Amino acid sequence: MAVVKTPLMQMASHTPLAMMIIDPLNDSLIEANAAACQLLLIDTHDALDTPFSHRLGATLALWVSFSDEVLTTGQGWSDDLVLLDSIRQPRRVEVFGRRLDNTSQLLLTVIDRHKAEQRRTRAELSRQHRQGGVGWQRVEQVFERIEKQNQLILGAAGEGIYGLDTEGKTTFANPAAERILGWSTEDMVGHDAHLMFHHSHIDGRYFPVHQCPIHASFSDGQVHHVENEVFWHKNGEAIPVEYTSTPIFEMGRLIGAVVLFRDIRERKRAEQQLRNALEEVESLKRRLELENQYLQEEIKAEVNHHNIVGNSPAVNKLIQQIAMVAPTSANVLISGESGTGKELIARAIHTSSTRSDRPLIRVNCAAIPRDLFESEFFGHVKGAFTGAIQDRLGRFELAHGGTLFLDEVGEIPLELQSKLLRVLQDQQFERVGDNRTRKVDVRVIAATNRGLKKMIDAGQFREDLYFRLNVFPIDSVPLRKRVEDVPLLARHFLHRACLKFNKPGVRIAPAQLEALMHYPWPGNIRELENVIERQVIVTQDMQLSFADLSPTDVSSGPVPSSTDTQAPDESPDQPMTEHALYQYQRRNALKALEAANGKIYGAGGAAEMLGVKPTTFASRLHKWGINPRQFRKHGRKNTSGATIS
Repeated sequence: MAVVKTPLMQMASHTPLAMMIIDPLNDSLIEANAAACQLLLIDTHDALDTPFSHRLGATLALWVSFSDEVLTTGQGWSDDLVLLDSIRQPRRVEVFGRRLDNTSQLLLTVIDRHKAEQRRTRAELSRQHRQGGVGWQRVEQVFERIEKQNQLILGAAGEGIYGLDTEGKTTFANPAAERILGWSTEDMVGHDAHLMFHHSHIDGRYFPVHQCPIHASFSDGQVHHVENEVFWHKNGEAIPVEYTSTPIFEMGRLIGAVVLFRDIRERKRAEQQLRNALEEVESLKRRLELENQYLQEEIKAEVNHHNIVGNSPAVNKLIQQIAMVAPTSANVLISGESGTGKELIARAIHTSSTRSDRPLIRVNCAAIPRDLFESEFFGHVKGAFTGAIQDRLGRFELAHGGTLFLDEVGEIPLELQSKLLRVLQDQQFERVGDNRTRKVDVRVIAATNRGLKKMIDAGQFREDLYFRLNVFPIDSVPLRKRVEDVPLLARHFLHRACLKFNKPGVRIAPAQLEALMHYPWPGNIRELENVIERQVIVTQDMQLSFADLSPTDVSSGPVPSSTDTQAPDESPDQPMTEHALYQYQRRNALKALEAANGKIYGAGGAAEMLGVKPTTFASRLHKWGINPRQFRKHGRKNTSGATIS
């Protein structure tokens, strides 16, 4: 409708106060003077058909209460209203209202609060000027410059800044706040900031307003700084922020607060990347520590051969096999008796492979308790079982990129063999207590002194695992089948023993080498090395003697089996049959047990006497059905008469 000037509005057309007639029941602006049109940026010649409620923004509810008060009492006043001009910019105003006689229309006198405050400031400065201050024109310029500078500062600030009144409603917001939160100034001004973007915790739990540190500034008048909270973007995204809420006082009265906040998403991402990097460094540190531990164990055990000693046909064939398989990634199964150097073969394969710059991790499957196999192979996470106080890497992870040597692979429990098969097939596994699948790149070399095919027939070893391990089989020939290598090995071990025990100049006479070649060596190369070292220790004349090595001197044990036969009626220089050698080894083991009083492990044990690994010796006794405890009844007695086992 066109603007029609009533006599009342004609009278008000020249007043600087904005005046308008409103019909609240019909939600319409009836008339407005020039000052009101200027305030709302409307043209007096345009149609005023926009509902008046559209100009009230978030203060519509306050307008309803105010207009009802004026219609009821005849007049009213409010400084809570916000009017939106034609470009939707909010203007905080003071409104004086009177009901026109016999109508439901209201006459409103509207004052722009911002301009009113400026006028009051200029008036105060003018009074000061009259009392000796500066001119009012200069003061106005000063204030305009200060306001402009403030606006520039707010606009240039990288941090979000917004103001609140004592009811928690937003009074202003700078461009950075709009950019970070996604809400425009028009969206925020006059609305409860807490309900808009501070209503929930990061986990989605409701955040009561009475617990909000920002609102606490309205009650305690204190500055509150929070370093780790979230504001919610308009699109529902949680934005990590740190903020400071500072109360604002006017003439000693608390009138609101200003909040300065910073988007810390990039810092959070950097912190997470740092934590991930530190976890990776810690994991690598633990891995290197374990690798170093294994390497130190190898050094202490002096398993540091780099050459295979011998020039027999068996050794030449072995070297050719190593040269063929080492450059590949094929799994290798080394079979042979204990003490024949299966680990030395595995090391030679690893050293000649492309994986030589990564570690060779050795696992003695016979020495691992049955219930710890899975943890030893695959590792575990903290809390996986009692005693798992931290994450632990398994041998497969340690061997990543390198070689895993499974010594005495026939001792792996049947229930674990399927998991081992999966790692060999897919190069994937899970730690104990973890559901994360990990990938590894590991070459497996296995060794055994047991007949795996017989174990397959007996249901003690998986056939599919056997074929997966036995891609390239290698036989570790016993020393009795390569006797021509005995002199070379003896001299090799003699040289090492002389250095080890600081006894230079010890020699082996040719006749003694001949004696070594005629001995059957049931303990193979390990027994030969132990014999040489023992003789170096006890020799007094720098000459080694091996007169006690004749197999014909070995008698049967104290509890022979009913299936035992007498010692073979063969002279030492004649070859022994496999059965005769088996019987000889059994009786030799019984004699060692008797001499050690049933003791297997440690110094003076039967395994040390025979020069074999204790676990290997125990495995043989189990296979032969010999119980070492039977020999403890022959224990010697101390002076008090008690038997010492």
